[in-house]
Amino acid sequence: MHILVTGAAGFIGFHTSRRLLALGHQVTGLDNLNDYYDPKLKEARLDLLRESSSFRFEKLDLADRAGMEALFASNSFDTVVNLAAQAGVRNSLTHPHQYTESNITGFLNVLEGCRHSGVDHLVFASTSSVYGKEGSMPFHEGQSVNHPITLYAATKKANEMMAHSYSHLFGFRTTGLRFFTVYGPWGRPDMALFLFTKAILAGEPIKVFNHGDMSRDFTYVDDIVAGIIGVIDHSTEPNPDWDANHPDPASSDVPYRVLNIGNGSQVQLTDFIDALESELGIPSKREMLPMQPGDVSATFANTDRLHALCGYQSKTGVPEGIREFVRWYRDYYGV
Repeated sequence: MHILVTGAAGFIGFHTSRRLLALGHQVTGLDNLNDYYDPKLKEARLDLLRESSSFRFEKLDLADRAGMEALFASNSFDTVVNLAAQAGVRNSLTHPHQYTESNITGFLNVLEGCRHSGVDHLVFASTSSVYGKEGSMPFHEGQSVNHPITLYAATKKANEMMAHSYSHLFGFRTTGLRFFTVYGPWGRPDMALFLFTKAILAGEPIKVFNHGDMSRDFTYVDDIVAGIIGVIDHSTEPNPDWDANHPDPASSDVPYRVLNIGNGSQVQLTDFIDALESELGIPSKREMLPMQPGDVSATFANTDRLHALCGYQSKTGVPEGIREFVRWYRDYYGV
């Protein structure tokens, strides 16, 4: 297939593009290479993707309406995997307009491109952050997600609703994937594992929020990519049992669905740090701090629906995943 991957120079977009190329697909990668974090890291990812003759790169911002229209008009994509977005829960508190421009306007341009060019299936990134104030865990797709606690989460909830409306109006297939705390080699420098590793190796203290009383469904990036590929291979169908009087919020009588994609287990943040210290062979200096605005104390994914769809099962435990990240970090930065 010819697949458009937006955010191809990003963490998950890079790994997804690499896997698709290995499977023999033609990939057009789109990214605006912004400076939210070091563009050199994004360029290094692109250098690896460019080693394949089946990869073509387009430097383009999703919010550029004319540019996006031209991209879709000059290509015939079978599937679009939208992984470009302004990420980061905490950053959305201080730079809100970046989130509406990329995650709302940009996503609308993707939907319009799919609509007018006959794309069969749009797979797009959502987030576990949409669960917001929902307290019942493990989180499952049938739960309400009407109480987000950050603008970032609200924009992702909006993406899900926008996708449903386009599936209803124009009949093309959409799948939203709610990612749970993705980590691994080539990861984002603003994520906890990257920050912790950098600080520990430099002999600096790490910031541990909520005084360490936190847990996350840490999901290794290769498992995330396996789920994305599984979804691409199993296109969306209307739910024949969908009942408007008792609606399932994550499916519909049109070709739309939302799925959790996570490890399916909880790991205490302190245990995660312990595993990192063990791999580095260096104890950390922990600065215990209160909970940050917009953060949650725990996440935990129920992935039964994704498993039923494509046999998805997380295969990588935290010690192994951290080992692979540290190996990459030492090699990339020469530490």
